[in-house]
Amino acid sequence: MRLIMLGPPGAGKGTQAKTLAAQFGIPQISTGDLLRAAVAAGTELGKKAKAKMDAGELVPDEIVVAMVRERLRQADCRPGFILDGFPRSLPQARALDEMLRQEGLRIDRVLSIEVGEEEILRRLGGRRSCPACGAMYHVEFNPPRREGVCDNCGGKLIIRDDDNETTIRNRMKVYRQQTEPLKKYYRGQGLLAEVAGTGTPEEIGKRLRQALGK
Repeated sequence: MRLIMLGPPGAGKGTQAKTLAAQFGIPQISTGDLLRAAVAAGTELGKKAKAKMDAGELVPDEIVVAMVRERLRQADCRPGFILDGFPRSLPQARALDEMLRQEGLRIDRVLSIEVGEEEILRRLGGRRSCPACGAMYHVEFNPPRREGVCDNCGGKLIIRDDDNETTIRNRMKVYRQQTEPLKKYYRGQGLLAEVAGTGTPEEIGKRLRQALGK
């Protein structure tokens, strides 16, 4: 089974992708993980990606696509895979289609976890982290015993820069610009399944499996 997982930041797609990957015995492939691994290993693609990141630029599509191509050719991807964070744009989606076509393969299903912007703001805006020990909390879902204080080390909890409202809304704007065309693209191929992303992780997972007919 070859799947693509779509969803806004904070929708829980990474968590759901890991769960489905374990259930189906196929790898979850995150482009973020691929980039970090390539940079750490000092591969040719990793060096090119690092040069762009160090310059504060986006990693070009051709580098990301090449990394995904290398990963999909590994033996553990033969039974299938779940792509998490790729494709992010129409050019990447078309490159993926061509890549798979050359291998005689195709995507079986595209799962889009649907969560509204205000809910995303509630999820991400409520996160708190401890810079001293790295512990993570949420003011609503996983609060510390004492407000603003880490349970583990007593450090002062902070709101990360990428969890403030302005940044979250900007990320959502970018997601809408990039992803709405993707959803239309895959809907036109009869591959898109939109699943409500509210409720417990177990409830969302059940909906995803139903969308897959599992």
